[in-house]
Amino acid sequence: MVKQPDEKTEALPDHVGWRLWQASRAWQVEFAAAMRAAGHAWFSEARAGLLGHIPRNGTRQSVLIERAATTKQAVQQLLDGLEAEGVLERLPDPRDGRGKFVRYTRKGLDALRDGDRIKLQIERGYIDRIGEQRFAALMDALRTLDAGRGDASAGPSGPK
Repeated sequence: MVKQPDEKTEALPDHVGWRLWQASRAWQVEFAAAMRAAGHAWFSEARAGLLGHIPRNGTRQSVLIERAATTKQAVQQLLDGLEAEGVLERLPDPRDGRGKFVRYTRKGLDALRDGDRIKLQIERGYIDRIGEQRFAALMDALRTLDAGRGDASAGPSGPK
């Protein structure tokens, strides 16, 4: 016989943060799987999290560490892997020879183009599920919420 706990579990609130998190996770999983299916076997959600902070024209490694909001060691490890895969390259920083400048290689730029295509495919799937008007309203609402954050909402290089 299994003993049941005496305490009753309180129902958790169904709140916007939880719904946004769930939708974001589902999007990330779908996107990463599609990128791998498109031939980018090196692509992972962790690497995507770092790539999202690198503008297409590159950035200083020190700036990337600040944007990623994680440890220098974690960023270094992800960069090492992406460089080994031929997705990124690190060059001497032209403004400060002691630092590094991170930029995409041809392989990395090709992956970004595939990513752009896949993102639009995912959006088309959402439009098919909820309709154009609801999707447009969702995008408008998300932009409004993002704009309410002030300068912090601008991100490192705009939409990805």
